[in-house]
Amino acid sequence: MAEIVGGFIVPHDPLVFAAHSAAPEEQRRRVTAAFETVRGRIADLDATAAVIVGADHYLAFGPNCLPAYAIVTGELSGPIERLPGIPQGPIRVHRGLAKHIAQRGAEEMFDWSVAKSLNVDHSIGVPARVCLSEDMPVIAVLVAAGVEPLIRTSRAYALGEQIGRAVRSFDSDERVVVIGSGGISHWVGLPEMGQVNPQFDQMVLDCVARGDARTLIDLPDEYVLKNGGNGAFEIRTFLVAMGALNARKGEVIAYEPVREWITGLGFAALEPGATA
Repeated sequence: MAEIVGGFIVPHDPLVFAAHSAAPEEQRRRVTAAFETVRGRIADLDATAAVIVGADHYLAFGPNCLPAYAIVTGELSGPIERLPGIPQGPIRVHRGLAKHIAQRGAEEMFDWSVAKSLNVDHSIGVPARVCLSEDMPVIAVLVAAGVEPLIRTSRAYALGEQIGRAVRSFDSDERVVVIGSGGISHWVGLPEMGQVNPQFDQMVLDCVARGDARTLIDLPDEYVLKNGGNGAFEIRTFLVAMGALNARKGEVIAYEPVREWITGLGFAALEPGATA
């Protein structure tokens, strides 16, 4: 059976690439090194496939259709944006595993929205291009973590658990990593845009390091909006990753509050926990 061998939390801030020189040199260096560390650790795990959990930014979908969660089972391309140093175009998809996750979900009352062809933005495109080798197949998952109505945090964690069960029941020897892509503090299109809240970000990363999903699940959206901004709703992608791994422990790789990139950028590794 397939195995989940590791998980990671990474940012997907497009300004890291589109406005790279705007940030102080030392912060640029540390953020670049953190991405390289994640890429190296995924290679060291001998991973053969990656589930990338991102947020819909009103680009992949739109006002005509806003699914709570969706999976790509066919053609995938991106990122939509032209970002310096980031290739565009087709991204290899593990169609068999993606379809298996959706099918097993239906059996467990998780009715996946399915995209048979999708052009994604930086939420999926950045981790796919920066953290993975070009030939590694991807299972792209999008959750409603950027535009209301938002998926409930408890449901996001449960969705991750369903993904984990499905991966582990897949008849193959795949070694899978799960990446939660997003956040942490940033205010998008709001008067506070440009602010970063390191205290909020450190609280989130401390929860990730302790494997404390419950505290993140219980955070009221009003609290998150006030202290982390509307962009911090993307911690839902962290919860999906934590649920998939049944993570009981993590390790913070790096944290940089970069006002020039309007985001608190957090990187962490997740260790798979015991499964029944």
